[in-house]
Amino acid sequence: MATIIEPFKIKMVEPIRFTTRAERQNILQQAHYNTFLIHAEDILIDLLTDSGTSAMSAAQWGAMMVADESYAGSRSFYKFEAVVRELTGFKHIMPTHQGRAAERILFQIVGGAGKVIPSNNHFDTTRANIEFTGAEALDLVIDEARVPSLSLPFKGNLDINKLKAFLAAQTGMPGPLAQRVPIGMLTVTNNTSGGQPVSMENIRAVSALLKQHEIPFFLDACRFAENAWFIKTREPGYAHKTPHDIAQEMFSYCDGATFSGKKDGLSNIGGFLACNDDTFAEHARNLLILTEGFPTYGGLAARDLEALAVGMTEVLDERYLEYRHACIEYFAAKVRAGGVKIVEPPGGHAVYIDARAFLPHIPPEQYPGQALVCALYEFGGLRGVEIGSAMFGKTDPATGKETFSSMDLVRLAIPRRVYTQSHVDYIGEVVLETFAQRQHIRGMKMAWQAPMLRHFTARFEPR
Repeated sequence: MATIIEPFKIKMVEPIRFTTRAERQNILQQAHYNTFLIHAEDILIDLLTDSGTSAMSAAQWGAMMVADESYAGSRSFYKFEAVVRELTGFKHIMPTHQGRAAERILFQIVGGAGKVIPSNNHFDTTRANIEFTGAEALDLVIDEARVPSLSLPFKGNLDINKLKAFLAAQTGMPGPLAQRVPIGMLTVTNNTSGGQPVSMENIRAVSALLKQHEIPFFLDACRFAENAWFIKTREPGYAHKTPHDIAQEMFSYCDGATFSGKKDGLSNIGGFLACNDDTFAEHARNLLILTEGFPTYGGLAARDLEALAVGMTEVLDERYLEYRHACIEYFAAKVRAGGVKIVEPPGGHAVYIDARAFLPHIPPEQYPGQALVCALYEFGGLRGVEIGSAMFGKTDPATGKETFSSMDLVRLAIPRRVYTQSHVDYIGEVVLETFAQRQHIRGMKMAWQAPMLRHFTARFEPR
């Protein structure tokens, strides 16, 4: 059969509230034109994020009921640890309440003023946690990733030549290289550049180059299963391998990883920090105890560890991954056919609309991505998120001068196992209706911003 169906049946439903356009206009105004500040009950279809929004399976709910909530030494932890260790091969597995907690511990240990952390692209919380320590978050993604319309199979790759040049420049400076470049990273898939995958060839090359310079290599692995699926379907030599085997190979080239279980853990909360180095693990566990909890629960209830253990197995099912990516492709084809420019090819968890192409009459300094996010909510009750100058731009506190992002995108992230094809059809219709009325959409100005991660709480006003 040609039709790819959802590899599950629905056992429980939740009603959604419908609003009028006039109501949504008022809601936007009350939320200062920032969709993060809109009450969830006022959203019809929520595409703000795929993080923590998955529908959990019957097996996950069942596992939660047998959880051992002991403070220390819980059997639920050891079940979780066994699943993660078998998949990743890492010696030390430290649970955290979510991915950014793992990032905070990692960069509190390795970060600091004068240090640089290279990656393909650091996403928002990773970058903020690095910069909070005084270190620099360096993006070395391939140049092609900055061209939304250009279609390549692995646009998430790190540019090896850029990394070589960076390390060569650092080698010429006084003092040990590892003091300035404590770790290197890759984000899989690459959220900043459109949910684009990283090839196994690129993972190997980055690993080898960092190893040559004795620099530890970490994965930001929150969408590892989606990346494994892209490798299976796009990279020569992997078609016959299972997503599980491909994921194991990805992790085998690394010295550690951060992970948000709210994405490819198919869970509503949770994550981990993993590594092989005993000394690093000791430091990390001390910080874990200080800020998250005892190392066998790490800020989580044991029932969440149980759900993660099951989710990290379910997410590698080939039927699930085939359906997941067919859903994204279906959505992309629908809006593309209507003339909407998106990041090509579609990513693994979302469709990214090119807001500058969608709204050519709105210049970058008027935040076209934020304007489009608001318009999609006003026209159809959709909540997306801006991935552009509101998220990654910066205002110089001394001069007030704004630095803008190289792209202004709107990410419409599809929660896992939540919406049906009819929902996706409706989403596409709203995007196309908004596109037909795009000339009426006005730019935005930022009226207030927080010093870090400003996009979460910023206030905007229409121009």
